[in-house]
Amino acid sequence: MEAVLTVDSKGQILLPKELREKANIKTGDRLVAITGCDENGEVCCLILVKAELIDEKLRSILSPMLKEVL
Repeated sequence: MEAVLTVDSKGQILLPKELREKANIKTGDRLVAITGCDENGEVCCLILVKAELIDEKLRSILSPMLKEVL
C-alpha cells in the first residue's frame, strides 16, 4: 500500500507529496484513470497512469496496424 487518499467535499483527491515525488508527477501532468470492475460490474479498483505513457503505448500498437492498412 503506497498511501491512503481522502476525497474532499469537492470530490477532489490529493496525492501526497511523497507519492507524487516517487511517481515523478509534476504540476500540469495529465493522468488517465483506468477502472477495474468486479463480477457485478461495480468498480473495485482505480489505476492512474500518466497520459503520455498511454499515448506512447497506443502509438506503438496502432502504428504497425495502420501501416498495413494504408
